[in-house]
Amino acid sequence: MGTVSAAAEQKGTIVYADFALRRIKALGVPGDPRNYAAWFTYATNCSPSHNSIVNETIGRKGSISAAEIEKIYGYAPPNLITDNVDSLVTKAADEVEQAMAVIDAAAGTIAGYRDDLIDVAEQLDGAQDRQGLSAIVESLIRVTKGMEAKNEAFVASLKASKQEMSEVRKKVEALRIDSLTDSLTRLGNRECFERELDRCLAEAEPSNEDLCLLLMDVDRLRTVNEAFGHMAGDEVIRAVSHALKQHAQPHDVAARVGGEEFAVILPNTHLRSALTVADHIRCRVMGMQFMKRSTGESMGRVTVSGGIARYRKGETPWALMQRADNCLTAAKRQGRNRVICDNDGLAVGAA
Repeated sequence: MGTVSAAAEQKGTIVYADFALRRIKALGVPGDPRNYAAWFTYATNCSPSHNSIVNETIGRKGSISAAEIEKIYGYAPPNLITDNVDSLVTKAADEVEQAMAVIDAAAGTIAGYRDDLIDVAEQLDGAQDRQGLSAIVESLIRVTKGMEAKNEAFVASLKASKQEMSEVRKKVEALRIDSLTDSLTRLGNRECFERELDRCLAEAEPSNEDLCLLLMDVDRLRTVNEAFGHMAGDEVIRAVSHALKQHAQPHDVAARVGGEEFAVILPNTHLRSALTVADHIRCRVMGMQFMKRSTGESMGRVTVSGGIARYRKGETPWALMQRADNCLTAAKRQGRNRVICDNDGLAVGAA
């Protein structure tokens, strides 16, 4: 497959951006970056299964809210993160201000001590007898002890400020991790997935090493939600995510990229090995027994379908995702509870 020229790719990007802005305007929804990112993803059609949910929602309700489309494409609500960032920034600024006040006070103390030493030196020059010299020495000892006490307080204040700043740094790092983590499954979220996919493709491009992308979708999760409630559906999603965690290797990247859709980036992995991983996940989910916790009622068997695409040199992340999603769509059309690779003839029909 030939590579797309930079000019052609730029033109395509502009077309997607224009479409996203027109949809935002037509629906009268906020044009914030998160909503724009979701509509841009829709415009690329890199995930037809997600686009189908958007189209169905609009067809049923006549519109779709910013929160709904962001949830479909895996963007978590921003309010909590924004509030936490504001709080941490304010706290950090307060700690810096306090530390600066301590330093200023210490500078004043040191300047005062220097002046006291100058006075003592002048007195020494004028000392005439042993008694006068003894008084000067006592004065010097008194001033020095006072300086030592202030220095100890200064060091203690700086240690406290250092500890507080260390705590702020830890919270900032935890917040950074949370911003890239799906709250329900603790897998990476859509933003994390997109970042990691860019990174993995950049590493695979010059090395000519194999890289595969696996997309998996819970079959008929809507039926579970309608019959047993959304909390039961959430339990299914958590169980599937646990299966992904168990079969993913440390260098793999597992993420929840939509409502019931998951992705696993498999660096240094041949297509056949990727299929083995996917089938292990599929079989594990199929063997699970799901029950509604509140009633003990059996929810029956839950299955997943998957699609795998192998990275082609020079390919964009969007193109790789679209090919993987075409394979996933083919698996759904072929009866679900199966995994289809992009070298399978069935995947071509789904494109």
